[in-house]
Amino acid sequence: MSEVLVLNGPNLGRLGSREPDVYGSTTFEDVAALCRDAARRLGLHAEVRQTDDEAELVGWLHEAADGHIPVVLNPAAFTHYSYALRDAIAQRTAPLIEVHISNPAAREEFRHTSVVAAVASGTIAGFGTFSYVLALQAVAELLAES
Repeated sequence: MSEVLVLNGPNLGRLGSREPDVYGSTTFEDVAALCRDAARRLGLHAEVRQTDDEAELVGWLHEAADGHIPVVLNPAAFTHYSYALRDAIAQRTAPLIEVHISNPAAREEFRHTSVVAAVASGTIAGFGTFSYVLALQAVAELLAES
């Protein structure tokens, strides 16, 4: 069973109470369970993590690169300005799918630019928490192709 890291950036630990009109009422624990279940159905083992700390997230991306571990990444606000995150992703050695619960292109202008998209395998956004399932499906397909 292939391992995949599902990494989540700042404020995603507050899902369920954070802006429910944008992010819904699903909690982070619900998202983690959804990811583990979807991964299992795809023959993957998902380890789900969340941090509000940019340095910790960069460290996890280095861990994935060193271990050739695929990643589903919701960089959250780091999407729009973290060149450190972008540079860590550029070192990837396995598929990395950028994922967003909401559709950043349909939100505030500052959310329209992703500094990480150009170094990701692809981006899935705007499908609510189902975006994670789609991203895990993409990882499974990309692994099957290699």
